[in-house]
Amino acid sequence: MSTQDWAERSRHAVWHPCTQMKQHEQVPPRAIVSSDGPWLIDDAGHRILDAVSSWWVNLFGHGFAPIREAITDQLGRIDHIMLAGLTHPPVVELSERLGQLTGLGHAFYASDGASATEIALKMSAHSWRNRGQAGKHRFIGLEGGYHGETVGALSVTDIPLFREAYAPLLRLSATLPSPDPRRAAPGVSAEQHLQHCIDALAAHLAAHAHEIAALILEPLVQGAAGMAMHDPAYLVAVRRLCDQHQVHWIADEIAVGFGRTGTLFAHQQALGPDGVAVKPDFICLSKGLTGGVLPLSAVLTTDAVYQAFWDDRTVHGFLHSHSYTGNPLACRAALAVLDTFAARDLQGRDVLARNREAAAHFHALTEPLRRHPRVKAHRHIGMIWAWDIDTTEPSFAQRFHRAAMAAGLLLRPIGSTLYVMPPYVLTPEDQRFLAEGLLRVLDAVLAEVDALAASNALPTSTAPLA
Repeated sequence: MSTQDWAERSRHAVWHPCTQMKQHEQVPPRAIVSSDGPWLIDDAGHRILDAVSSWWVNLFGHGFAPIREAITDQLGRIDHIMLAGLTHPPVVELSERLGQLTGLGHAFYASDGASATEIALKMSAHSWRNRGQAGKHRFIGLEGGYHGETVGALSVTDIPLFREAYAPLLRLSATLPSPDPRRAAPGVSAEQHLQHCIDALAAHLAAHAHEIAALILEPLVQGAAGMAMHDPAYLVAVRRLCDQHQVHWIADEIAVGFGRTGTLFAHQQALGPDGVAVKPDFICLSKGLTGGVLPLSAVLTTDAVYQAFWDDRTVHGFLHSHSYTGNPLACRAALAVLDTFAARDLQGRDVLARNREAAAHFHALTEPLRRHPRVKAHRHIGMIWAWDIDTTEPSFAQRFHRAAMAAGLLLRPIGSTLYVMPPYVLTPEDQRFLAEGLLRVLDAVLAEVDALAASNALPTSTAPLA
């Protein structure tokens, strides 16, 4: 076997995530050997635009110099130490800066988003127990919510594809209506549906707050639900109701943090009656935290939660650990990300301001897609765009992914929802390539699935084979 036949070797040796491996018999994985900003380059030299930021993690393109230089510098100092009983400058500085940006201190670290969810759930329930309310150990999630695929995270996730196989292992949370306006009943306006969801939460908390530790949700955008977007007013109501009923609010900002929705953190768009952004009790961060370069996640929480564990008794401590908690290299990458957000260019613009200009330009380029006769609904916030396609063909997403790769685009539709979540560094030429490619691939794939549907609808001949 050729040493360069990476796809074939991978198919035999690597169990790929979120993949039915049998499909790789016909369509082998594409072997990526280098990168150039938002572009991936395969072993045959083909360039592929990373339009989904490599699963929503990459902010500033691959090989971003400030992150690379920070990691290289740190590698010459210390690569990793255990964080139990020891500390190091990068983790201290990162924790301080995240606290300043969010108003929540006491950062606890892990390596991935699902682990952050587990930490927040455990920390919430344990804090109530330490405060003499051990009965508060249940959770609330939303319809279509996704928070990771470990056992605890799956218990608050409402995506059957991921959850059903493991149902016997799970202690399922209560699932309440999502404020996604697409879920409104016929004849019900978006505003009426929003109020219905708020009323449902209020009623559930009134009846069950004595046993509920926390409500967990993805602020503004439910990613795995097909980029379902909701009004910030829902978050204002969540804060008010959680305060009223003494329930923690966990904001899962793993996918939507670090500028994805137009503000540094999504929940900051929810302004209370005083005009100040509401604040969760926990914030879960990962993905863009290191610019998509190294695994790192963080859970930030309040002084009140932290104080619930402050005790002479070891058993009252938060006895949770990961071997690579607060890895110095990952923390330096995260600090480089924060430095990048804080910096301004020669025109005085920061990352968020540049993103607003880039988003307006790309949004204009996608007007033909929004007007496409097979686009049922479209939505956009910050650097996320989504279009619901009128098709019932179950293989649409796979067919679109393959056709897009052939056209030089990395795209992974969610069911019949096509979306893009690109790095923040696309040039106008990159944006045009993406917008035109989306439309061209959509037309080709719809023609393919429509022809398939027509052939399946033809009557089958009963004549014997010759």
